[in-house]
Amino acid sequence: MSSRMVTFTLDGRLYGVDVDAVQEVLRGQTRTRIPLAPGTLAGLINLRGQVLSAVDLRVQLDLPARETDTEPMLVVIRVAGEPVALMVDTIGAVVDVDVDQFEPPPDTLSGTSRELLLGAYKLEGELLLALDVSRAVAA
Repeated sequence: MSSRMVTFTLDGRLYGVDVDAVQEVLRGQTRTRIPLAPGTLAGLINLRGQVLSAVDLRVQLDLPARETDTEPMLVVIRVAGEPVALMVDTIGAVVDVDVDQFEPPPDTLSGTSRELLLGAYKLEGELLLALDVSRAVAA
C-alpha cells in the first residue's frame, strides 16, 4: 500500500506530510506577530481574506533558529477542517512512499522531535520523517 507525501526540509532534514492534508504551498507571506503568543506560533497570515495561524516547525521540533536572511516557506495543511500554515525551510517534491519503507521514529531523535513524528520512510539515500500534523499544530 503506497501513499503520497509532500516533502519539505527543516535544518537539513527531510520531512513529509500526507498529500491529502495539504491545501497549498506558499512563499513570502507577511506574518502579523501576536503579543504573548507561545514561541511556536510565528503569527497570523491573511490568505485571501482567511486568517491562518503560522506554526514555526523549527521551534516546535526544538531545532536551531532559521537564518534571519532566509525567508521561510509555508505548507498550508488542514487539521480537523481548519487550515494552518507550517513554516518550513524549503519545499521539496511530492513523493510516493510504500508501507514497506516505513519504520518507527529513529532512535537518534529524542524529545519533541520524536513525539511529533509518525515514523520514517527509508528512501533511496535518505530518510523521510513523517510528521504527525495534528500533534504538530496542537502543541
